[in-house]
Amino acid sequence: MTSFTQTHPAAPVQGWFSRSEAWLDSKGKGAWIAAMVLGFVFFWPLGLALLFYMIWSKRMFSKFSCRHRKSWAHHGYSAMKPSGNSAFDAYKADTLRRLEQEQHDFEAFLQRLREAKDKAEFDEFMEERAGAASSDELEDGEDGSDDRGGPKRH
Repeated sequence: MTSFTQTHPAAPVQGWFSRSEAWLDSKGKGAWIAAMVLGFVFFWPLGLALLFYMIWSKRMFSKFSCRHRKSWAHHGYSAMKPSGNSAFDAYKADTLRRLEQEQHDFEAFLQRLREAKDKAEFDEFMEERAGAASSDELEDGEDGSDDRGGPKRH
């Protein structure tokens, strides 16, 4: 008779570097920057090595912290994919068409509003100009000379 002993797979042994990297990743980008600064303070080659590692692994210039790898652009794209439910997809397409039409109508309204405001400002300017011209004519004498005795200027 043979005996069967169940063996469990050995847990992967992580080295100190992998554990440190995982710990810093769980704390976010600020922990990476703090580790780099401390590396520069205590032993500058260590700080320089951490800086190069952060740049190489794209931890330094990512928009979000290391914990948030999914971009918002991916979420926006997934909203446009069909869901598989034809009734919902039809409703979503109709709603998007309606929203696009409302946006177009609103932009057209804003354009008309800007044009009306521009026209009102221009009309006001022309009225002021016409009023100023008529008041200049009233101030000038009817003999064709201004108040100082010189010829009338236009």
